[in-house]
Amino acid sequence: MSLLRGLGGFVRRPRRPWRLAAEASALLIAVVVAFPLYWMVLSAFKPAGEIESSEPRPWTLAPSLDSFRRVFGQQEFGRYFVNSLVVAGSVVIVSALIAFLAATAVTRFRFRFRTTLLIMFLVAQMVPVEALTIPLFFTMRGLGLLNTLGSLILPQIAFSLPFAIWMLRGFVKAVPDALEEAAYIDGASRSRFLWQILFPLVFPGLVATSVFSFISAWNDFLFAKSFIISDTSQSTLPMALLVFYKPDDPDWGGVMAASTVMTIPVLVFFVLVQRRLVSGLGGAVKD
Repeated sequence: MSLLRGLGGFVRRPRRPWRLAAEASALLIAVVVAFPLYWMVLSAFKPAGEIESSEPRPWTLAPSLDSFRRVFGQQEFGRYFVNSLVVAGSVVIVSALIAFLAATAVTRFRFRFRTTLLIMFLVAQMVPVEALTIPLFFTMRGLGLLNTLGSLILPQIAFSLPFAIWMLRGFVKAVPDALEEAAYIDGASRSRFLWQILFPLVFPGLVATSVFSFISAWNDFLFAKSFIISDTSQSTLPMALLVFYKPDDPDWGGVMAASTVMTIPVLVFFVLVQRRLVSGLGGAVKD
């Protein structure tokens, strides 16, 4: 009997049917989600003849860099890339800072209309962006920000803040009040507790909100199309796709190559922050 018990640790138990079904479903969903990305990259490397073929194949035997040469041959493409970095970077930094301070205020302090303010943040998320584009256009025009990167940065910050505040509120709330009291007893000021103790603990939440803010600002097309009218030097990468997409003769290879280049910074950003993204508040407190 003891021998059987000893061997029990080496015998793999059969997986339950529901677990196999869950894993199969997850794999199927992953394939469905990844296939458009695979087709985009594949089309970027396909020669023009294969892209325009009436019998598309999910592979290519003659990969080509011609589409990427046309993309990087555009004089404005580098400027569009830098503009997108400026917009996305500004949105991430400013929205993270404001969201952290706001989440701390609505969680750690008691004041009138606090609940009303939180509900307003939630309601703001329900308003479609398309419904606010025209009012925002007149607002940007009144501020003299049309055809500037400011007309893209300010709306993106405004739209990313409600989600960021709601998400960070849970991280701030999870920090024990006893930790704050102990810091005050040890002589720490409120600002020192805020930046040296609370900020590192909620940093995983800041990373998570930054990922969503970065993706939203990086892929924005609606605001770039609406607020950048005449000065194309202030355009961002999504607008660069229009250079290759012409209704009469679209350059699908150029569109796919430009889309692939657009995707790389998002993947790099995600790889850099993935550890913090999945660590959670528990791991941060233990550190």
